[in-house]
Amino acid sequence: MPDQLLFAMEVTLNGLMAGVLYALVALGFVLIFKASGIFNYAQGVMALFAAATLVGIMDGQVPFSHLINATLGTDLHHFGWHVPALLAILVTVLVMIVLAWLVQRLVMRHLVNQEPIILFMATIGLAYFLEGLSDLMWGSEIKTLDVGLPQGINETIDQITYDMFGYGFFIDNLDIVATIIAGVLVIALMAFNQYTREGRALRAVADDHQAALSVGISLNFVWVLVWSLAGFVALVAGVMWGAKSGVQFSLSLIALKALPVLMLGGFTSIPGAIVGGLIIGVGEKLFEFLLGPALGGATENWFAYVLALVFLVFRPQGLFGEKIIERV
Repeated sequence: MPDQLLFAMEVTLNGLMAGVLYALVALGFVLIFKASGIFNYAQGVMALFAAATLVGIMDGQVPFSHLINATLGTDLHHFGWHVPALLAILVTVLVMIVLAWLVQRLVMRHLVNQEPIILFMATIGLAYFLEGLSDLMWGSEIKTLDVGLPQGINETIDQITYDMFGYGFFIDNLDIVATIIAGVLVIALMAFNQYTREGRALRAVADDHQAALSVGISLNFVWVLVWSLAGFVALVAGVMWGAKSGVQFSLSLIALKALPVLMLGGFTSIPGAIVGGLIIGVGEKLFEFLLGPALGGATENWFAYVLALVFLVFRPQGLFGEKIIERV
């Protein structure tokens, strides 16, 4: 088998794994948009905040230590212990649930029935607030996130593909684990949305707020639930990307890569987020492999947005989104 074809197969496999992570990030947007019609610009910063909180808890760091030291002249930095990764993850999940409750209680509850642009601007403000809060609580330096996930080239896949094709596939162990975890979470969220009482309530609210209220569904409960789920998704995405590239400001920009995924799959479709993520992941890798050298490289930075632009022109509702027809 020609080396170019084998390399294309390796690139495709890596693209599929990247696509699953893109889909995971996009799911946070879809969950909130379906339930409340809000495009949550803060989803990427929530991933940054969750990852930074996890690192701070694991390291036993004193929250707001820089502010406390500057104000009181103390020298506090750490409590003197390290928290096991699993316990730290559970505590971080609780933090994200509390954050969801506060967002609903202090912000979104007061903006019910406002114009979509106002809600969108509120999430922009929330994004910058969370970014500043993260820096105040845990510091702005680049942090290393290690929760025990395996890293390095998978030697088993490398050996098997070499025996089969005479060419070893270089697949990172972290990418494999991240793909499995993201895939399980995506399936679990789909099952939750389809088969649980809370999932049915979420879909009812998405279809018609007033009708949901008339049958006794609490909008406040649904919105806290959906923001909590989005926070949990942000935590998982933050752990995966943070373990891969470190916990830093660029982590919040993963939300921008989710935008083309949403445009392809549709803002209200969970299956659309999955399919859109896979298309973007494979497409950008193959495009870079096939045409990147001829176009000067770095096509991964813009390919997804060009593809999304094409969809906006010819199918603005995406592959699985609902086409809204207004009659006047």
